[in-house]
Amino acid sequence: MNQPTGPKADKSGVRRHNLSLVLRTVHEAGETTRAAVAARVGLTRPAVSSLVEQLLDLGLLVEKGKTFSGQAGRPGTVLTPAGTGPAGVGVEINIDYVTVRVVDLTGTDRVRRTERLDNRAAPAADVLARAARIAAEALDEAAGAGLAAAGAGLALPGLVRDGTVRQAPNLGWNEVPAEALFGKALAARRPATAGLALTSDNEANMAALAELWSGSLGGIRTFLHVTGEIGVGGAIVVHGELLRGAHGFAGEIGHLVVDAGGPRCRCGSRGCLEQYAGQAALLASADATDVPDLVRRAGSGEPRVLAALAEAGRMLGRALSGAVNLLDPEAVVLGGIYPQLMPWLTPALAEELSARVVSGLWTPDAARLRPASAATDASRGAAALILHDVLADPLAYAPPSG
Repeated sequence: MNQPTGPKADKSGVRRHNLSLVLRTVHEAGETTRAAVAARVGLTRPAVSSLVEQLLDLGLLVEKGKTFSGQAGRPGTVLTPAGTGPAGVGVEINIDYVTVRVVDLTGTDRVRRTERLDNRAAPAADVLARAARIAAEALDEAAGAGLAAAGAGLALPGLVRDGTVRQAPNLGWNEVPAEALFGKALAARRPATAGLALTSDNEANMAALAELWSGSLGGIRTFLHVTGEIGVGGAIVVHGELLRGAHGFAGEIGHLVVDAGGPRCRCGSRGCLEQYAGQAALLASADATDVPDLVRRAGSGEPRVLAALAEAGRMLGRALSGAVNLLDPEAVVLGGIYPQLMPWLTPALAEELSARVVSGLWTPDAARLRPASAATDASRGAAALILHDVLADPLAYAPPSG
């Protein structure tokens, strides 16, 4: 007996889906033609032309000249996503800085602002109000370029669920309603943003999404992303999807215990990875003032600095080998401060992986350790998350008529 298939989509639902299909196809291509879109999505050329015309009228696509295929027939008009209209806003709040990024539908950064702030020394509401002030200033600048926020994504350290930071040990936050506090502060500074769609996630998850969507992974879609900041964050991507766990808290690799007798961590445990490989721990161990100082002295071959980095690499390798054995990723992507430290971290890290991973695929010359791309930080991932919502339902984010 056949099972019921549920209600069929009506014509408006089908058209809405096809508008998304066409817009996503143009977005992925960057530049393309109606004919190429039709060939890619399997719709007729007249159908694609009708959808394209609607997207042009909505201001979500633009035309820019002609392209010649070298074959018979009229040249095609080049289509690109619009550089005005809906934009994604990414807000990264970390221990010692806030970054706000406004990204248009082409994937181009239109505004980027970073302010160095000691967020450990301020109440959570004050930190979120500072972030809202920076975001409001960025949106004012973006408005002058014809951009309007489709939503804002918050990239936050710690355990994040349902708009709330459940726990962020390095900030001292517990049960902080981050989305609500940020949204209220932003609307107070910029009333037009009242009711703006907000989403939030752990900053390592957002950075992993940025790497997946905008990085240079060469087709890799199953990987671990490890971010070195004051602490150490992690994210797991499996077949192009974030693995979040039962409660949304998967990936907290910085709090894997690598030495049960080690120093006490802010989370309450002892010997967590971030007590050896986090930025604060590394600087203290090397007696360095900041990361540029650490890099400069490592390049000069100072024994204390090299020893600190080698120990951090060993502890990273110890933690990551367990994760690799459990999850079998194609690669480990190192972000945050780690790419600039890889010349000194990698030897000990790769040695640990080679010795501990049972598959035999993680030898030092296997090239499975990769630096994150330069532009794929958590703020970009947060902005991209908003843009993916726009691409999924263009009509919901189109500028109002008239």
